[in-house]
Amino acid sequence: MTRPLPAALVTGRPVTRVDGRLKVTGQARYAADNPADDMVYAALVTATVARGAVDRIDPAAAVRHPGVLRVLTDFGGLTLPYDIRQVSCFGQPVALVVATDLEAANHGASLVNVRYRGAPQLTNIDAPQSERVPGKRTEDYARGDADGALRTAAVVTDLRYSIERNNHNPMEIPATVARWDGDRLTVWDKVQSISSAQEAYADALGVPVDSVRVISPFVGGAFGSAGTTWPHQLLAAFAARQIRRPVKLMLTRRQYYSGVGFRPTSRQRMAIGAEPDGRIGSIVHEAHTETSRYDPYEDNLMTGARFVYRAPNMRSTYRLVPLDINPPTYMRGPGATTGAFALECAMDDLAHRLAMDPIELRLRNEPTRDFSEDLPFSTRRLTDCLREGAATFGWSRRNPTPRSVRDGDELVGIGVAAAAYHTSRSECAAIARINADGIAEVQSGTSDMGPGTYTSMTQVAADALGLPIAKVRFSLGDSNFPKAPSHSGSRTMASVGSAVLTAADMLRDRFIRTAVVDPGSPLNGTRPGQVSVADGRMFVTSQPARGETYQDLLRRRGWKTLDTQKTWTPDDADQRFSMSAYGAVFAEVAVDELLGTVRIRRVYACYDAGRIINPKLAHSQAIGGMVGGISMALLEGTHLDYRDGRIVNANMSDYLVPVNADIPALDAAFLPAEDKIADPLGVKGLGELVIVGVPAAIANGVFNATGKRVTDLPITLEKLL
Repeated sequence: MTRPLPAALVTGRPVTRVDGRLKVTGQARYAADNPADDMVYAALVTATVARGAVDRIDPAAAVRHPGVLRVLTDFGGLTLPYDIRQVSCFGQPVALVVATDLEAANHGASLVNVRYRGAPQLTNIDAPQSERVPGKRTEDYARGDADGALRTAAVVTDLRYSIERNNHNPMEIPATVARWDGDRLTVWDKVQSISSAQEAYADALGVPVDSVRVISPFVGGAFGSAGTTWPHQLLAAFAARQIRRPVKLMLTRRQYYSGVGFRPTSRQRMAIGAEPDGRIGSIVHEAHTETSRYDPYEDNLMTGARFVYRAPNMRSTYRLVPLDINPPTYMRGPGATTGAFALECAMDDLAHRLAMDPIELRLRNEPTRDFSEDLPFSTRRLTDCLREGAATFGWSRRNPTPRSVRDGDELVGIGVAAAAYHTSRSECAAIARINADGIAEVQSGTSDMGPGTYTSMTQVAADALGLPIAKVRFSLGDSNFPKAPSHSGSRTMASVGSAVLTAADMLRDRFIRTAVVDPGSPLNGTRPGQVSVADGRMFVTSQPARGETYQDLLRRRGWKTLDTQKTWTPDDADQRFSMSAYGAVFAEVAVDELLGTVRIRRVYACYDAGRIINPKLAHSQAIGGMVGGISMALLEGTHLDYRDGRIVNANMSDYLVPVNADIPALDAAFLPAEDKIADPLGVKGLGELVIVGVPAAIANGVFNATGKRVTDLPITLEKLL
């Protein structure tokens, strides 16, 4: 295939977001912003018990309220993941109020009287009667004799770690606008997976998939919470069919906590045994997490301890604790962030017991291959991340003795943690076309919840087509576009990017092949491999003056457009190689000796994430991940009243997330790299990786500052007093 001239490349450059102006001027249309003629509003009536049955629903007061049109209590014909008359968790929708305006709908919902027949319930993961059951997807693992080697190890760390439940809390509240045109449904929705949402609506409502159109061009943050199609979305579509008018349903912030998933509460044991020289002989990792009794979710936190460090003996076990709660779900760095907190804090504790530098301990246990899968690494530069990150951060100035550095009333400490996240790739399709006006349009049914998908895909397409970035339009967020995988798991750049690259490459070559056989083209008689493209102009590489533009060819042929649709399918490289992105995170903290408050002074990270398509977007991703990691380490925790499963801090006043005053100097760097084994772009994925090691680095910094090993997140002042 031919390629554009290198001087034309925009991939690798810090291009400003192409959709930025729409967002800052308020023109970007999010789910709740979509109007519809004759639209009405719906509000949920939700359960106030954790388990039981709906005995009676009295809608009379709500129906009498001005503006209320109907109270829906019979959901026959709608398939939900639970029986709506059997309560499985606090906050479960049990009825729906539809009104002419939002205020009437919300107030009407508060007037619906529901009586329940309560049943014994359990919402506490630590309750004596809670049971731990094996998951169906996460298998136990063992190599060697981990317990025997641990017993004979010269130096051992063996600690328990816990993390409270975290809720996503993005800026945009979930909202759905649903409209039926005959037997065809259109939904404007907040989703991360267009295709999965389309299928979920079709299955729940009993209509063909092709009869459902899902539109979601902008997502105002999600962190994983919009990766599943939740009951409120299906109820909105059901209500629109019953009322025969477009319906808008928007969750309240309080409903968000019980209506959408979360990072589950976790409990872990991490034990590592080593020789005096730091060589690890054994790792034992045991964990359990809370899950919904009716819809189990497994947060795979076991992978990292199995392969990040060399250990001839390793054992890991994972269990679920079924409770009467709403289902957990993916949250940024799912599983990996939780597991890395235990692993990286344990490595720091082991280094302290060995009187060894924590980075040196990690370097001494660098594996030559992934022993958990017995596979070679596609690429792995964790040691470079540690060394280069340490040099930039100033690690050599760290005093290894806890409580040895002071700044007034504050104790100052520095911590480090490694990070790893697997490289995901999924089949994806894209279409590329060039119109008679010279503008290229590229489409794929993916999403963009903030990383800059519009921009990065525009860059990839522009380079492949040999066009200026201003002449490329990338569109997403519509099920009418070619099918794409879920916008999750750091798979989008590798998957959608490879599809865009493939479709654009094929379109460019189609133009060239057409030109070289066209008697009217200046390129006629030239071999395709002798042709280059730059600025939308095809020309003989050795004779730049001999050529024509895409527009010239289209005009001469009388074509309005030329397009190519292609599906990119990953090969079996993940069965032949261990593919992950890596990083090293450094944090400096200050702890008030009298008050026990922790302040972050600075966080820095160095990443091996393959080829970076847009350094500006990548840096933004890293900063966002650091903010989330700081929040997880010091602030976030969802608290339940175990008597009924009610979330007592389901609001932005009592559920703490960072504000500007909590966030200090943050910075990140990326090693020059690429992983062509993973995908043709050489990317590895970044969005999940950048949160993975942050909580552990902060906790390790707190230990260096205070000498106290806090193993429970969030690190609140009472744990340090």
